[in-house]
Amino acid sequence: MAIKYIPYFPNTLEGQAVLNNFVRTKRMLRYRDNDQIVERVQRGMPLYEMELKEQIGQNPNNMIIRGECLSACAYLKDNDIQVDLVYIDPPFASGADYAKKVYIRRNPKVAAAIAQAESELDIEELKAFEEKMYGDVWDKERYLNWMYENLMAIKSIMSDEASIYVHLDWHIGHYVKILMDEIFGEDNFRNEIVWHYTNKMSGTTSPHDFVCEHDTIFRYTKNSEYLYNVVTEERDEPVKQSKRVKVDGKNMRARDEEGNIIYEISTEKKVKDVWEIPYIASTDSQRVDYATQKPEALLERIIKASSNEGMLVADFFGGSGVTSAVANKLGRNFIHCDIGINSIQTARDRLLADKAEFKVLEIKDGVSLYRNPVQTMDKLKSLIKGLRNEDALDKFWEGSIVDTKHGMMPVYLPNLMDSSTRLLDKPLMNRIIREALPDLPDNTKRVIVYYIDITDRAEIEQFIKEQNNQTTIEIELRDLKQVLDDVVVEDEAEWEVTETQDNLFKGWKVEMKSFHSDRVLRKIQEVNMKGEQQALAKNKAFKPIEISDEGLETIEWLSLDSSTANKQATWHSDAEVKIDRLGYVVLNGNKTKDFWDATIKCDQKPLRMKVRNICGDETIFVL
Repeated sequence: MAIKYIPYFPNTLEGQAVLNNFVRTKRMLRYRDNDQIVERVQRGMPLYEMELKEQIGQNPNNMIIRGECLSACAYLKDNDIQVDLVYIDPPFASGADYAKKVYIRRNPKVAAAIAQAESELDIEELKAFEEKMYGDVWDKERYLNWMYENLMAIKSIMSDEASIYVHLDWHIGHYVKILMDEIFGEDNFRNEIVWHYTNKMSGTTSPHDFVCEHDTIFRYTKNSEYLYNVVTEERDEPVKQSKRVKVDGKNMRARDEEGNIIYEISTEKKVKDVWEIPYIASTDSQRVDYATQKPEALLERIIKASSNEGMLVADFFGGSGVTSAVANKLGRNFIHCDIGINSIQTARDRLLADKAEFKVLEIKDGVSLYRNPVQTMDKLKSLIKGLRNEDALDKFWEGSIVDTKHGMMPVYLPNLMDSSTRLLDKPLMNRIIREALPDLPDNTKRVIVYYIDITDRAEIEQFIKEQNNQTTIEIELRDLKQVLDDVVVEDEAEWEVTETQDNLFKGWKVEMKSFHSDRVLRKIQEVNMKGEQQALAKNKAFKPIEISDEGLETIEWLSLDSSTANKQATWHSDAEVKIDRLGYVVLNGNKTKDFWDATIKCDQKPLRMKVRNICGDETIFVL
């Protein structure tokens, strides 16, 4: 359960919010369930415990937060933290599934592989497979509800002079523009920025349509007085133009003593609302192998325009970490927030390489996520005994469980992508009773409703008893956290720790002997099986992905901690090694041209070791 609920705005009563404008949004859009937003916003933002996972340096303002935007904003507001600039690149409701390319590393035990020259390596032939990151598949109504709450939460922690940039495309941008007019006020709309790119695959292949080569970024401010710095860009060619001066508050042409207009050569021009910025090329050094990564030039322009050095810049759908990385380079403080573990790891490693100081936090909202929400949902379906898909049921139900006594029992699961479904309260239960139960097949005897949080179980059960009088269907409540606790299973490893001294190094060395991740191996088996079937269908030869007995090819990153042997303590990295997809070592954030030799060294005796597999799962071992 949440510790408490934080009101969105300071001029409201505890647990309430001003929603005067929302009536108009409901009238204009008329979408399903938007009346439930009123109840949730009146309740406030859920505040959960925050766990410090790692501290790098001492800057208290820089944060990487794993968790949802809503809960992150509750934490910031409860701690009186205000942000001066927000950029968000949320899901576009595009209907697309985004995946991470996972590369098998080189086997460090094979001398020939270590000695192989870079020029001999064909990158396209690297053994790899894909893992789901998140599914951008939403009902439009639920997406708008979700966005409304997030935008309300973000506004509540913005400083008075702050700006917000919301990055979308044609799928949903026009709807979100209406929400932003409601939340921030039409008078605080500043720009519709068109990001035009010509080096990205077009959004349409139809010969009867114009090619789509742009995204849209809506810029709003919290108030009429706001920070804005003029941003310029280089002209294609220098131009001769009259010099301008202020005379009695008016912008006038400058003249010499004889009254002649003074001219000057201009090599720069003010940036307008159409931005010609290339997408990141596949060979660009910025690339961090993240599906939705945006170019640093895009964020540099935004951050320079709407913040000054020392100010706080936040991105609540942080993705690849480009916002925090650019903010750090420009002397700003940053907050990176995301629900996916790959985002947190990518941003953390990126910022470490940039010598940033920050802390890594995790919102303890009762959800033990397995990498990200979409993979956790898939995992849950296999962990709930007997759960199967059921085409006859409405999409409200996740599937059904069949037993001899009750027959087919429809199963409701909270959507881990949508925080509004996590709390089982009277409005949600009323919807289940009034809308979902009547549409079930006539022979349905029982349904199972899973929850993560519940207002009061006894109160909800009494509500069911009083309200469920139109059907004979029994409603069984189950705590989903008991299933979620089984989602994350640790990997296995063998190692040897030795004290070592040579001409170059004196300290401790950990040598990895073996590493086995059941989750990774199962994924590889799945990929191989699918690949073999496709090859057979096309009558082609198939070369499976093979892993050595040691399994060291499935390690991406290792870190040693010499501060404590307590497995639950905050992590302190005294030494770390990251193996990039080509097999080269990134040592303590610094890129090298050395291949990994299955070891990691530390000046002091290491007490704990953290290992990340190539899919992003991390396991802590006490040495």
